[in-house]
Amino acid sequence: MALPMIGLGIIDRERPRIERIFRDRTHPLDAYNDDELYRKYRFPRAEILMLTDLIINHLRQSNKNHSVPPVLQVCTALRFYATGVMHNVSGDIAGIHESTACRIIRKVSLAFEAKLRQYVTFHNNNHEIMRAKIGFHEKAGFPNVVGAVDGTHIRMQAPKDNEFMYVNRKGYHSLNVQVVCNHEMKFTNAVIRWPGATHDSRIFRNSELCTIFERGEVDGYLIGDKGYPLRPFLLTPYFNPVHPHQQRYNRIHAVTRSIVERTIGVWKRRFRSMHEENRMSPQRICAVIAATMVLHNIARDLKLPDIDDEEVDDQQIMVNDEVYNGPVAPNGRIVRDMIAHELQDNA
Repeated sequence: MALPMIGLGIIDRERPRIERIFRDRTHPLDAYNDDELYRKYRFPRAEILMLTDLIINHLRQSNKNHSVPPVLQVCTALRFYATGVMHNVSGDIAGIHESTACRIIRKVSLAFEAKLRQYVTFHNNNHEIMRAKIGFHEKAGFPNVVGAVDGTHIRMQAPKDNEFMYVNRKGYHSLNVQVVCNHEMKFTNAVIRWPGATHDSRIFRNSELCTIFERGEVDGYLIGDKGYPLRPFLLTPYFNPVHPHQQRYNRIHAVTRSIVERTIGVWKRRFRSMHEENRMSPQRICAVIAATMVLHNIARDLKLPDIDDEEVDDQQIMVNDEVYNGPVAPNGRIVRDMIAHELQDNA
């Protein structure tokens, strides 16, 4: 009698069935104390549970055996955000394969991204505007500032489509993310969709925030660097300050604007995935960026201490230093000169 042949359409009925083996998952909340959880996941135990409750409706469990519980899904994503390295996730949470971790990170990121407008919001009501003006004025003395705007590049691997559009002027692939922060170092607005070759001025010109200011819906100024166009509501430094009032304006402007650079630095040190090269599609990276911004603001609300990551140097945290060479609105010059003289008179 001929033996059954495998691979030729004949089933070996005598082959014993291989039982599927499920590995025990080490639960971080049971394995680590609060200090260790904060170091590894950027949030203590109670706060991790709170984050899980925040997005639990988005983390529906399947009916399959051994599905990953919601809190473990959140821990999986937090560990990736904190390190940017997938095998660290699988190594720290036993039983989570890298492919499973990828799916979980995608799901959790989309869940937090859905909260972006709730937690990253530019409030244009009178109370919040007045709080921002007072806060920024106390920082350096610049009047009527409601936000500081800047761009930062998030590294990524070369995408399959339109690869050339993602090569920034430093020569590597990235997404150019525009952020606005308030005096409390919280993000109040973010534009997360433009490839790295896009200039800051173009991103701002096409943003919803620009439209709001152009309509006169906000009584106050944004502070930007030389990469942005001078507008009546968007104040940039003098290129070549000669007069004392221009030099004083530039000094106070730099101190006021530095808060957005510090905010970006705190964010990237807390979540190293924003500093390391992301090996995902642009769409998935956008979701991760949005998720970490929501989590950054939550951490600021909770007054959690900043992360002191010695491996992430401030000099390595790239904020944009491009120069805008387009037309400048004459009324923007008038407003800037008026404020410069006012600052000099109040010296």
